Amino acid sequence: MSRNPLPEVDLPRPQPLGGVDRPRLRSTAAALTALTAMAATGLVAGPASATRTGAACALERRPVHHSEGLDSWNPAYARPTRTLHAVMVFLSFPDATPLTTPRQLAADYFPATTRFYERASYGKFRLVPHPQTRWIEMPHASTSYEIRRDWDAEHRAAYLRDALRVADPHTDFSKYDIVYFVADPDAPGVDSDATKVVNFDRPMRADGTDIRRVVTVFERHPPDRDVLAHETGHVFDLPDLYHRPTDGKGDWDTYVGDWDVMGSQFGLAPDFFAWHKWKLGWLDSSQVVCVTRGVTRVTLEPLSGVPQGSGAPFGRVGGAKLAVVRTGRDSVLALEARGGAGNDTTTCRKGILAYHVHSDSASGHGPIEVVDTHPHTGACYGESVYPPLADAPLKVGETYTIPGDGVRVAVTGRTPSGAWSVTVTTGVGD
Repeated sequence: MSRNPLPEVDLPRPQPLGGVDRPRLRSTAAALTALTAMAATGLVAGPASATRTGAACALERRPVHHSEGLDSWNPAYARPTRTLHAVMVFLSFPDATPLTTPRQLAADYFPATTRFYERASYGKFRLVPHPQTRWIEMPHASTSYEIRRDWDAEHRAAYLRDALRVADPHTDFSKYDIVYFVADPDAPGVDSDATKVVNFDRPMRADGTDIRRVVTVFERHPPDRDVLAHETGHVFDLPDLYHRPTDGKGDWDTYVGDWDVMGSQFGLAPDFFAWHKWKLGWLDSSQVVCVTRGVTRVTLEPLSGVPQGSGAPFGRVGGAKLAVVRTGRDSVLALEARGGAGNDTTTCRKGILAYHVHSDSASGHGPIEVVDTHPHTGACYGESVYPPLADAPLKVGETYTIPGDGVRVAVTGRTPSGAWSVTVTTGVGD
């Protein structure tokens, strides 16, 4: 059974660290540029109606944590459209002698996490790790910080203040875009369930650099699969997609199941949703079809790409990857093709995946919900994190009407190149 993930937390600003005061680094994030007119690729003329731009379906960013709106970029976050550099600081404690080396722990996460993001971004983003080579000892015993899943703010703040203070003499934070604090996994007070991203209300300062958030890693050795890919997603303003039961009991994966690493690091198909790839800048407007009314026929390329023998490392990265139907001021229905390539090589089922996106729902409160197009069946029991959604994609020859949306989706075939032919009918039942 998978270990339940943990949400981010927000903290007040601890005391600033020393260091030469330099001008604040310019933000690596910028507002999204105006969406350009999209090519006709993937559309069929006739009674169908689809806009030639994704702008009509680009939800506005709302004032909730990690809003799924993508009409603009939150400049408080680094946008992963270029090479970003991450420092890994390894923290030991006076009450324990590490049983592993920094090199061993770095190898738990890299190059796997770099490769995950290279595949997800079609090579448009590279995450470069800079692991330190020595343990840096914290001033207090590991047990004194009371590290745990629902960590109280006072002890968490003390841990971060101490971590930054001891790391500062050995680390030039001005060189890095991302900070990972990796604790000795065998120290008696370390709880692997406490791994998360910590956001500061106001940035901390070290080496003249604003530090707005820190990834605190308390994973076992070896760690959970794809856990650092999940936590790093928060650094890029992506929300938690799992459902946390109010009493802590029940299933955590009812919203999206296996279908995005922000839902579960154990997912069988953990590639980012096409909506997230659009948000992060890995898809452009020419790859988004905005369905407006009537009957629209669209050809969707597999989200993860399909190798075509050309030697391209990420397969076919062009073509339409996402079809979107606006369902409300802050909501859309999204359609994408999921198959067994790239980060989805262990997928349970292939086909057209449908999901709802809500830009006014905060992280952890269902901003994305996968549509169960086979509500009476499941798949991959014993492997899937949530079997009822493991068979959610529609196969060739299948049709499904989305409850409450008046949208019918029919998968009519495959092209010779491996793309999926889909017919979307709106206004069904109106």
